[in-house]
Amino acid sequence: MTPRDDLPDEFIGTGFSVHIARLHGVSRNRLRGVDLEAPFFGVRAPARSVPTFDDVEDPYERQRRARVHRAHTYAPRLHTGHFFSHHTAASVWGAPLPLEFTEDDTIAGYSDLHVHVSAAGHTPFPRATGIVGHRTLASMTEVTMYDGLRVTSPAATWASLGGLRLFDIVAIGDHMCRVWRDGRGRQTPGRAPLSTREGLRTMLDAGRRRGAARLRDALELVREDSWSPRETRVRCILVAGELPEPELNVDLYDDRGRFLGCVDMVYREARVIVEYLGMLHGEQWAADVERLARLRAAGWVVIEVTSPLLRRPEELVRRVSAALGA
Repeated sequence: MTPRDDLPDEFIGTGFSVHIARLHGVSRNRLRGVDLEAPFFGVRAPARSVPTFDDVEDPYERQRRARVHRAHTYAPRLHTGHFFSHHTAASVWGAPLPLEFTEDDTIAGYSDLHVHVSAAGHTPFPRATGIVGHRTLASMTEVTMYDGLRVTSPAATWASLGGLRLFDIVAIGDHMCRVWRDGRGRQTPGRAPLSTREGLRTMLDAGRRRGAARLRDALELVREDSWSPRETRVRCILVAGELPEPELNVDLYDDRGRFLGCVDMVYREARVIVEYLGMLHGEQWAADVERLARLRAAGWVVIEVTSPLLRRPEELVRRVSAALGA
C-alpha cells in the first residue's frame, strides 16, 4: 500500500483540514508524508500544487487569481464564524486592486499575498501565519457564499477598503456597480450588477469605517458604466482637472447608421473621444487600430491615453481641454 492509498478518498488530490483528517483516523505520521505540504497551519494540500499563473500576462490578474487560490486553500480550516474579507474578498469578486510589492520592491508572488479573514462579534480572532485577521460588528458587514467561499458581500467588501488610495476605491466601486447594458459593443448584456451605489452607501453608513472620508469622496465618483480601473483613473483625472465628465463606453454610429465602435469615453457635442490603450497585442491591437481609424474618418477627434501619459495627469488634461476648445 502506498502512502497516498491510506488517505480517505475525499482527501486525495485536494486540500483538507488536519483536524478533520485526524477525526477520520489519519495519523500524524501520514500527515507528514512527502506527497503533502502545509500551505497554512492546520491545512494539508498535495505537494507541489501551487500554481504559477505564468500563462497570465497581466500582473494584476496574476495576483487576483493567486489571492483566490490561497483562499480556497485555507477554506478547509476556516472557522464557522470566520469569513474572507478585505483584499481577499475583493479578488473573489473580481475587483481590481493595486499591485502589491515585497519589501525589496518586486511584484509580490503567490506566497507573499496574505489572506484576509474577519470575525464578527465575539468569535475567536483568526490567527495564523499568512493570515491577516480582522474583527468587525455583525451590523457592519454582510456575508454570503460565492465560488464556494464564505465572503463579505460586494458592498461590504468595498466599505472595508477605505485604506486604499481614492482612485483605487473608486475603481472597485465602479466594478461592483457596473450595469451590463444592451449594446452592440457591450459584453454579456443583462448580467446583474454585483451591487449599487445605494448598496455601497448603506454599508458605508453602517458604522465607523477606516478611511470614511475617502470612502465618501469615492462614492460620489462611482459610476455604472466604467469597464476598467484605467478608465476610472482617466475619468477621475479629467474631472479633477475641472473638465466636463464624459459619457462612458458608448456605441457610436456614422450618419448612415453604420456601427463604428464602442468607445471608452466620449464628449458627443465636441465629437471628442478619449481611449485608454493598454498592453495590446496581435489581433486585439489590429482591431483597435482599425476601430480608431474608422472613428477618425467619420470626423471624431480621438485622444489615445497610454500608460506613460496616465502618469502625467496635467498633460492629459491639457490635451483633452485643447480638443474640447476649452
